[in-house]
Order: sequence, then C-alpha cells, then structure tokens
Amino acid sequence: MRRSFRDTLVSVRELLITAGPFILVMVALLAGAYYLLKPTPPKRVVLATGSEQGAYAAFGKRYQEELKRFGIEVVLRPTVGSRENLRLLQNAKENVQIAFVQGGAGGGQNTTTEEDEEEKLPVMSLGSVFYEPVWVFYRVDAAKKVRRDGVLTEFTQLRGLRVNAGARGSGSPGIFNRMLLANRMERTDIKRETLDLTPAVVALLSNNLDAIAMVSAPESPLVQMLLQTPGIRLLEFDQAEAYARRHRYLSPVTLPRGVVDLPRNVPPADLDMVATTCSLVAREDLHPALVQLFVQAAARIHSSGGWISKAGQFPTPLNTEFPLARDAERFYRNGPPAMQRYLPFWLANLVDRMWVALFSIIAILIPLARVVPPIYNFRIRSRVYRWYRDLRQIEDEFGRRDADAAKLLQDLEKLDSKVEHIAVPLAYADELYALRSAIGLVRKRLRLATPAR
Repeated sequence: MRRSFRDTLVSVRELLITAGPFILVMVALLAGAYYLLKPTPPKRVVLATGSEQGAYAAFGKRYQEELKRFGIEVVLRPTVGSRENLRLLQNAKENVQIAFVQGGAGGGQNTTTEEDEEEKLPVMSLGSVFYEPVWVFYRVDAAKKVRRDGVLTEFTQLRGLRVNAGARGSGSPGIFNRMLLANRMERTDIKRETLDLTPAVVALLSNNLDAIAMVSAPESPLVQMLLQTPGIRLLEFDQAEAYARRHRYLSPVTLPRGVVDLPRNVPPADLDMVATTCSLVAREDLHPALVQLFVQAAARIHSSGGWISKAGQFPTPLNTEFPLARDAERFYRNGPPAMQRYLPFWLANLVDRMWVALFSIIAILIPLARVVPPIYNFRIRSRVYRWYRDLRQIEDEFGRRDADAAKLLQDLEKLDSKVEHIAVPLAYADELYALRSAIGLVRKRLRLATPAR
C-alpha cells in the first residue's frame, strides 16, 4: 500500500507539472474574459420613482421586493415626477440607473441648449409597463358655472377655472401644455397652479382649486380616493380618439362602468379617456443582467392587467420614445433565458454572459491540450530511461582491456539499488522491469568475468 501510494503521488505530481502551464493559461484567459465581460451585476441599483403618494412609488416597492429575491437591493429615490427622473438619468453626477418615465413628459418645456443635450448620458427603454391616463378631476359646484349639469366633457370647458397643471419636474405639465395648444388655448385662459400632487388634492377638497390635472396609473391611492369622493367628478374626453391621432404617445382608453366600485356602480357609465404609457428607462451602461431582472419583474408585476389595460397587454416593446435595450428586446422575443428555468440566477447569468468567451477559450485550448499527454508520457519515461545512460557507461567500461570488473560490479549494484526505489505509475511498470532486466544481464556478464581477471 505504501509503494502504491507513492506511485500515485508521482503520477499526480507529474501530471500537475505537465498540465500546470496549460491550467495557468486557461485561468488567465477566464480571468481576462470575466474582467472584460463583468458578468456579475452590481448588488445595488437606484430607481427614481415619483411622489410618495403616487403610483410610481407603489410600483417601486413591488420592484424592490421582486429583485430582493435575487440579492439585488433596489433603492427608491422619490422625485417630483417623470421630467426630473429623466434629468437624473441623463446627469452623470447623479447616481440613478433606472426610472419611471411617462410618454411626452418633456413636451413644451425645452430649456436646454444644444451643448447641454450633447453632454447628457444616453438612455434606453426597457419597454412600456402600464397606462397612465390623463386624469382631470374637478369640483361639480365649480363646473356648474360652465354648464348647468356640472358635467364637463371637453378640455376647453376648463377656461376660466383654477386648475393645477402639476408640479414643475413632473410629466403632467408637459402633456397639459400640449392639450392647451391642441385646443388653441393660452396659458392665461386658465388660472394655473403648479402645486405638488398631495397639496393640490388638499386644495381641491378645500375649495381652493376648481380642478387638478394629473397623469398617473389607476393604482395611485390619490386617484382611487378622488374617484370615490362626493362632489368630485372626472372630465370625460369625448375627443379621446382625436387626441391619440394628433399625439403618438397618447392612446384612447376606457374606464369601464363600475370598475372602481361595483356595488356603488362607480363610475356610473363607461368613461372615455386618453392615456400615455409609462416606460422603464435606464442608462445605457446598466448591467445587462439587471435589464433582464427588471424586465422579468415587469412581466410579473404588470401582466395581470388592471382597470385600463387587459391581461398580458404589458409590458410591451411598443410605444417607447427611447431605443429599446438589446436584452429587453431579447426578452420580448424569446422570453427569459432558458438556463434560468433550471439553474440559480447567478449561475445561469454567468453562463449566459460567458458562453461565447467560454467557447472561444475552449477552441484555443483544445490544440494546446494535445501536447499534454506526450509531455506527461515523456516525463514519466525519463524517470526510467535516464538510468540507461549509467548502465551503458558501465558496459563501455567493461569493454576496455584494463577494466576492473569487481569495481564495475559494485557500481552496478549501486545503480540497481537506486533503480529499485524509482516510483512510476503501474501503467509504466514494464519500462522499469525492462531496465532491471538489462541490469541483470550486465551483472551476469560481470560475474562471469570476475574470476578470469
């Protein structure tokens, strides 16, 4: 057992020495590919949402929970709204990687120079994730000054009323301004306010405003509250289809009868509305694995449908104002990577990001690997063959006339003693026995010659 163990150690040692350079090259190539490709995503990402009581904040918390399962910390950054979100994304000094941005959020408020535009970081879309209707809530008593029944169905009927168009930095003012322009109205045609969403709702309920305009998903707590508040009504967009034809980022939608509260039948009839789509927008340098995680999370969060959208309608690559991210496009075309169905995320992601590099490295290493067995074979055999030189030397000395056979026999015995302790794997034992047989033949000749001399 002791000799067998020693022979095994020799085999392992020689194999390591022989394959060592090959292994080092492979490790160096893998390390280089890992460094260049950076397959492991960062563990922390900042998501710009919106006001604390808005739909963006509510959805942000759901994304936070979804990505937490994969070890990713999503830090939510409250903002005024979409325009500020887009500014934070494009500002190199800000640490925001992804944000909710509504379609047409920057309309009518271009305050940047051409030089500023060039300095902005490029962004990409991960797809549209939900509808954001344009909600115009008004007090019925104020609307009765315009119409006796207190029911407003056209945007022009807001003329002369105290209307909150949304806080600066949110997406609402841009869309509101475009609607004013489409109806040939001036900003001075309404008594305009620019309050944040929560103060604006308080002002509406306390009779300090006649109407408020907001662009938000139905999931917003403030929207759901106003839809069920007595004395507050929602402006019906009878011209919804016309708005959608004039502005590509708008779509005609319907708020179904009774969807808010079935027993109370709120709303009492189908309401025509216009809606923009909210997109997940990210910096172009966002890690591809995070793109995949966010798009997959969007599919789980938004695919069930809601008051406005149908099941399976979102997320979608349609209606985006920014170039679609390559990994998001792959998700919409093929679904999640196949490996994620069978492997943990970190391993599936590593293989998915590294497989091209792995195949390239294998293609390089296969020819190199062919030299390992011959080198290993040579090193093992050289442990035996190098003693043939000493044996040949003894034979040559014996061939001389003045050779001392007794001394040569002593040298041969020393050589045999050394050979006896040579350790080789069992597969090469025949080489060792051949050497010892050769030593035995020379010993026989020397012993026959010793008495004669």
